Amino acid sequence: MTLLRRRRWFLLLLGGLLAATMLAGMAGWAGPAASPADPLPSWNPGAARDGILGFVRQTTDPASPGFVPPAERIATFDQDGTLWVEQPVYPQVRFILEKVPGAVTTRENLERLAATALSGMPLETFKADVRQWLATARHPRWRRPYTALTYQPMQELLRYLRANDYKTYIVTGGGQDFVRVYAEEVYGIPPEQVIGSAGATRYGYDSQGRPFLTKEPRLLLNDNDAGKPEGIQLMIGRRPIAAFGNSTGDRQMLEYTKAGAGPRLAMLVLHDDAHREYAYGPALGLPDTRVGRFTQELHDEARRQGWIVISIKNDWRRLFAFDR
Repeated sequence: MTLLRRRRWFLLLLGGLLAATMLAGMAGWAGPAASPADPLPSWNPGAARDGILGFVRQTTDPASPGFVPPAERIATFDQDGTLWVEQPVYPQVRFILEKVPGAVTTRENLERLAATALSGMPLETFKADVRQWLATARHPRWRRPYTALTYQPMQELLRYLRANDYKTYIVTGGGQDFVRVYAEEVYGIPPEQVIGSAGATRYGYDSQGRPFLTKEPRLLLNDNDAGKPEGIQLMIGRRPIAAFGNSTGDRQMLEYTKAGAGPRLAMLVLHDDAHREYAYGPALGLPDTRVGRFTQELHDEARRQGWIVISIKNDWRRLFAFDR
């Protein structure tokens, strides 16, 4: 074989090897296939994690009898105690107390406070005050901003659902205007997908004739208890197929969600980890509380209705993004 023919043979062999390698990589032949990234790395193995993964597979696989079209993939989340820390007092209550010293702090009055305590204030001024407060306020236990105290497992769940064409909503008993200020930055949920206790606003003009809205002392929607499904119908117009809460104020939202046809997912966060966060119920003998009560009656209903109770102590490997 001449030197020239040897060179041609070598180049052809090399080209063939390169082509085979590329094809093998494209077809997944070059070694074992890489496993997909875990969408819920902060969740421990168990019924809660399995329930989420199984539900999403069932509702998004076109071959599944439980397939749900993307337009109907609605998931609703309570905020306080479900997406971020609510103890020892709701963050919005602390905000109101700093703005209106002496205001009542019970849950029963939070919705009315949200609508009336700051009435007469231009809406844009209110939003600016919320942003400033969030930038400076610190939780008394962790000494961190409240926006850093969102639960990492729930953040992963929000992203996982959206990656599977779910639309995620916040449905909170807290003030709608308050949560809308930071929901998109903190949770990736735009303000139009936040439903909360809503006060009236009044349209008017400033001294230069520019239009603006002013907060009024009139409650339009008390978005707690039965007000949650009522608010969902008013603002979304579709029954959710997945709902997440943590207290008696979320009971009707979970009932409404589970009452629909087809696959449904209802989950409640149980705060049972005093070491890493807080422990309160009074379900299962945990300490009672006026902030985010999870009663034994609610726990019993969850068992009867097939709702999944998420144990912070057992189901969450990591609580916050800053945890190591």
